Amino acid sequence: MYDVIVIGGGHAGVEAACAAARRGASVAIVTMRSTDIGQMSCNPSIGGVGKGHLVREVDALGGIMARAADRAAIHRRMLNASKGAAVRGPRVQADRRLFAKAVRAEVARTGVEILADEAISLLIDNGRISGVALASAGPVSARSLILATGTFLGATLFRGSERWAGGRIGDRRSDRLAAQVREAGLADRKLKTGTPPRLDGRTIDWARLSPQPSDRTEWRLALSPGPQPLPQLACAITRTNPEAHEAIRSGLCRSPLFSGEIEGRGPRYCPSIEDKVVRFGDRDSHQIFLEPEGLDDSTVYPNGISTSLPVDVQQAFLNAVAGLERATITQPGYAVEYAHADPRKLSGDLGHRDVPGLFLAGQINGTTGYEEAAAQGLVAGANAAAFALDLEKLVLDRSNSYLGVMIDDLTLQGVSEPYRMLTARAEHRLALRADNAITRLAPIAITLGLLDPEQRDLASKYLQHKATADAALSERVKGSELGAALGDQTRTLAEWLARDGLRDAIQDRLDSSEAASEAIDDAQYAPYVARQRTEIEIRRRDGSLPIPPDLAFDSVPGLSTEMIERLSASRPETLDQATRIAGVTPAALAAIHFAIARKAA
Repeated sequence: MYDVIVIGGGHAGVEAACAAARRGASVAIVTMRSTDIGQMSCNPSIGGVGKGHLVREVDALGGIMARAADRAAIHRRMLNASKGAAVRGPRVQADRRLFAKAVRAEVARTGVEILADEAISLLIDNGRISGVALASAGPVSARSLILATGTFLGATLFRGSERWAGGRIGDRRSDRLAAQVREAGLADRKLKTGTPPRLDGRTIDWARLSPQPSDRTEWRLALSPGPQPLPQLACAITRTNPEAHEAIRSGLCRSPLFSGEIEGRGPRYCPSIEDKVVRFGDRDSHQIFLEPEGLDDSTVYPNGISTSLPVDVQQAFLNAVAGLERATITQPGYAVEYAHADPRKLSGDLGHRDVPGLFLAGQINGTTGYEEAAAQGLVAGANAAAFALDLEKLVLDRSNSYLGVMIDDLTLQGVSEPYRMLTARAEHRLALRADNAITRLAPIAITLGLLDPEQRDLASKYLQHKATADAALSERVKGSELGAALGDQTRTLAEWLARDGLRDAIQDRLDSSEAASEAIDDAQYAPYVARQRTEIEIRRRDGSLPIPPDLAFDSVPGLSTEMIERLSASRPETLDQATRIAGVTPAALAAIHFAIARKAA
């Protein structure tokens, strides 16, 4: 008898298992092959704008993704580094082999047991989860169970006219479990994702490309100190062109995406290259970001050109691109169509409302991306342990985390396409920065026992340091102490921050630590955060406010393409009506409310 069994050893599964184990549960992961644990099935990167926020939040709650990424990082880049702290996104390229090795080490350290077997059915007794039946070992009892099956439930792979069963290239899919959960109505919908062809980096003309070096400033995703940094590799950028687009158009008649054979919708914010060429016919180029996959691996991942076109078409359009004229494909791209659940049947703890003891995390809930999966896995694992051991639940909300935003979006609005975390989804985004995740969430993690002793000690010291820095910003000083031209006027350091060009002087007066930098960011953002909260409260109060009939949603700053499409199709007459449109986020409502007020002024 286990307290928690996790089905699936991907990013959601390992975070779920480790979170449950840290709370004191006995845990087992069921995976077809133990060597698959920690595998990066698609791109070799962790983080980004929105996604990097999630990684930092997972780390603040004791998760393993950030630590594994730091140990495997061969390229670091802070996206939006020139912009405000709220929209900066830490992102690393990871050595695939080293990342998987680091993940497996973290799983082993928690004492999680690995069951290399196939899950063929859920065991349900009197409407409650009682375990899982395995193909070889038979029935295994558990007090709670987490489905973190990724793309493996009844999945089909597509490439041109080729079709084959599998959840990932070279791996078989889960058919018997898929049939059971489909018949039970637990996962009976389909979505689609895809991956680009992998290239032999030795056949790329790097001299013709625009290099993207790693950041010179060293930073980490995790609070925990990592080992000595690995050698850093440069990425590179090239672009498609009209000749490549013509090669793609010539193969559309052989594309399963356009023949109707793929039923599930793909990710809006990461479309296939053939979809880009068709949907954005006025554009003559699209960016390709070339990402090395390892220090001792010549494979390169061309981010931005996922495809299910036939192999000959893939080779033709690649060879039309600058720098890739002689590039050879080591593994062609393909699409995956897989079963997923309706996340609206889940509670905020990611437990299924109709089956006590059953929790779902990752792509089975309709999301896309390693980071979204890991974040859900951590919440599901923490709460599966809570269910099994009668502990306090981990339930986050929109005001304290991107993780809370994502779960609220999923469980209230559901999905019609793969969900990806974007900063635009969070109405409280000015307060939810990647650099303040420890301050926001570590106190919750400490209270719930989600941190191991080392993590708890590091988090406590960071919080103490942050409190000291906050207090220091209340100190009143003469302007002359910060700059000779400022005179003898006395203000608090926080007030002096409102003057341009004083941040460095104030940082020097505190110290160079991340906690002090966060305190300074807090002080600089404080008036904007206060205004944002006021706007949110006013919007809640003004639900009956009419939306002008002539308001063009595509002219409203801050609205994503997805929100513009949903709102334009429904044309709500009031803010209250807009709240009831499926998929419209609180952040979008805030943007509309601001646009109405500005139009009326």
